[in-house]
Amino acid sequence: MGQSLSIHNLEAWYGSNKILKGINMEIRPNQVTAIIGPSGCGKSTFVRCINRMHETLPRTRVRGEISLDGRSIYDLNPVALRKTVGMVFQKANPFPSMSIYDNVVAGLRLNGMKNKQELKASAEKSLRMAALWDEVKDRLNYSGMSLSGGQQQRLCIARALAVEPSVLLMDEPASALDPIATTHIEELIRSLKEIYTIIIVTHNMQQAARIADSTAFFL
Repeated sequence: MGQSLSIHNLEAWYGSNKILKGINMEIRPNQVTAIIGPSGCGKSTFVRCINRMHETLPRTRVRGEISLDGRSIYDLNPVALRKTVGMVFQKANPFPSMSIYDNVVAGLRLNGMKNKQELKASAEKSLRMAALWDEVKDRLNYSGMSLSGGQQQRLCIARALAVEPSVLLMDEPASALDPIATTHIEELIRSLKEIYTIIIVTHNMQQAARIADSTAFFL
């Protein structure tokens, strides 16, 4: 099941440039929360703070508190946190040297899973959840780069789901996709909220209205 998030007085900087200024939010479990607002207002920075990726960049800093089901994310190992809080980026980024199958199980292998049957079962489960299994089940050994743009993005979603997170961050996941592929992603998001807490950054107001249970407007 998805987990709740509490954000209190969150502030973030790039160098001397303050991007986030006192953000306070409560994000409910098993809902889709859309983050909207003009370019440069800190939407992507906000989601990167939730899984502590913002801290990996040079000359950045964060102040404030983010809690996951009541526990501070700063009490967690960042690697363990990113297993619980998955991320899907704006541009589909399958690992170019890996097959479809290897892309999906990459995180599992990194976390020590070696049993071939367990890996195979997890890959199928994740691809089914990402609504991609029927399209790729006969070509799992093909390169992930052989897929269409929309399929590549669903592959990346499957890869994120494979490690069984409770929260899924999505940074404009459909912005580079055609309308049909966008529809597939939106339908997928609506179905996934039954299991995950989802936070999606979008510039598309209509998309936010279609898929979100709650919306936060950043300035």
